[in-house]
Amino acid sequence: MIKHVEGSNDKHSVFLYTLSTCVWCKKTKQFLLDMGIKYSYIDVDLLEGAQQNKVMSEISAVNPQGGFPTILIDKVKTVVGYQPEAIKEILQ
Repeated sequence: MIKHVEGSNDKHSVFLYTLSTCVWCKKTKQFLLDMGIKYSYIDVDLLEGAQQNKVMSEISAVNPQGGFPTILIDKVKTVVGYQPEAIKEILQ
């Protein structure tokens, strides 16, 4: 269920937890694409049962509020919501 988006900038590990219907998630994906950032994502609302529960637990570990999108950079930095300036600052 994880999808990968190629980009010329792969200096950082970037993973997005998104919803397929979320406008802010789509804007974040487009922002990363426009910046040439390589990233992976999973649309949590398209998962079912135990798989969805497992992913929601992963999100809770880095984002207790559980908002979307949840962006995990280098497995240690978390950005919640559409925040292009915060993302850009971390990725440069």
